[in-house]
Amino acid sequence: VAAVVVMACNRADYLDRTIKSILKYQRPVASRFPLFVSQDGSDHRVKSKALSYGQLTYLQHLDFEPVRTERPQELVAYYKIARHYKWALDQLFYKYKFSRVIILEDDMEIAPDFFDYFEAGARILERDKTIMAISSWNDNGQRQFVHDPYVLYRSDFFPGLGWMLSNSTWNELSPKWPKAYWDDWLRMEENHRGRQFIRPEVCRTYNFGEQGSSMGQFFKQYLEPIKLNDVEVDWKSMDLSYLEQGMYRKHFSELLKNATPVDATGGSYDVAGDIRISYRDHPDFERIARRFGIFEEWKDGIPRTAYNGVVVFRHESRRRVFLVGPHSLQHFGI
Repeated sequence: VAAVVVMACNRADYLDRTIKSILKYQRPVASRFPLFVSQDGSDHRVKSKALSYGQLTYLQHLDFEPVRTERPQELVAYYKIARHYKWALDQLFYKYKFSRVIILEDDMEIAPDFFDYFEAGARILERDKTIMAISSWNDNGQRQFVHDPYVLYRSDFFPGLGWMLSNSTWNELSPKWPKAYWDDWLRMEENHRGRQFIRPEVCRTYNFGEQGSSMGQFFKQYLEPIKLNDVEVDWKSMDLSYLEQGMYRKHFSELLKNATPVDATGGSYDVAGDIRISYRDHPDFERIARRFGIFEEWKDGIPRTAYNGVVVFRHESRRRVFLVGPHSLQHFGI
């Protein structure tokens, strides 16, 4: 189905925890999901930890070219990470000739249905060329905002943190891969070119990496409370055709239509079922998001997790809340 690569550098204890989590669920499907560890640099503890596992292939990226940051005070680490990603993905797609690759980092645990989820995702990726990647991550996947492990969404925002892409997409990205901040680069319109991403409501990966290049940014507020799915979902028996472009727009439009419009200034909303709240612009969205406690951040004009300007999460009694952009209802014909 796909190669699985764990991107590592200098955190041997983190890497060990990640490998153990993967092997726990990978053993029955190992022939369909061969496992690789790609290490950037020469930390001997990481190398020996990776080599101590006979069930994986070890790759080592040694890059002695000095890093020149484009702006003062930038972290060199982000440049090194981008170089490592390009090298590792070139190896897997061009040397090993895989048609799909799932990218993990060395500070992640996976859900019991992780591999079944990506096997189902591979079929969507194959059929629908408007999907750029399948992700196992929901930025607003904290326990208080999720409920249903069976629900998947399309999103205009690249989630990262456990994702799969195909060789045809990599053929396009590899020659123009950025020097740094590769994930934000993928979130730019000029690079995703209007293609979307599949994400789950309940995360299939958990990020435990408090220590790392981002210095624990957002960890306590957004990463630590993430719910990792613990339900065995039989993805093979599920009809996921609703996620394909034409059908999904209709499906999502129905969800929006059935949600009761409420005023953003309200506190507790005395209506049954899903609700929708309109926001005027970025500052207005930030104000509403802050009140609920979801991510306020936007990239290239798109809020995290958004689909055509709509951000959806669970709140009180497991109802859905739709935060709806100024042009979203018009887009969906509501």
